Amino acid sequence: MEGLETERLILRRFQPGDGEDLHEYLSVEEVVKFEPYGVHSETESRAEALRRSGDPAFWAVCLNDSGKLIGNLYFQQQMPHHFRTWELGYVFNNEFQGCGYAAEACRKLLEYGFTSLQVRRVTAHCDPDNAPSWRLLERLNLRREGHFLQTGYFKNDELGRPNWHDTYAYGLLEKEWQSSRAEK
Repeated sequence: MEGLETERLILRRFQPGDGEDLHEYLSVEEVVKFEPYGVHSETESRAEALRRSGDPAFWAVCLNDSGKLIGNLYFQQQMPHHFRTWELGYVFNNEFQGCGYAAEACRKLLEYGFTSLQVRRVTAHCDPDNAPSWRLLERLNLRREGHFLQTGYFKNDELGRPNWHDTYAYGLLEKEWQSSRAEK
């Protein structure tokens, strides 16, 4: 599978040379605030682009007209495989947020998952403090299934103690996706 295309975007596999564009957003604290990693250096971004080029779970989201990488999607099948459940995630360059690109890219990837990969269920998770993320999930018709308290931590405070965070869990069944498409 080479890639997916929307009116404004191309979704493709990462390439080893994507490090510069990847660094533009992985080097911004505000962008990675809710991610399980910190700010990336240029060297780390180049290494991450190379790593992602071999990881089919990551999709580069690029502008159709210029080819510029503006964000990425994560779409990974979960275990056990016979449950046909996939997890969705996303991170976008803050210079391109608020333009509808994330929704457009996610809709295309969901369509691909449900129609070509025979996905039965899609899940997504986000921090309740990340309102733009959970609002996006709800615009995509994912249903909030739970609010889990202090489910994990990515970073520690200045004394080395975990900064625990809550998690909103979302889900979308294939039949719900089909139903929402029929309503349009």
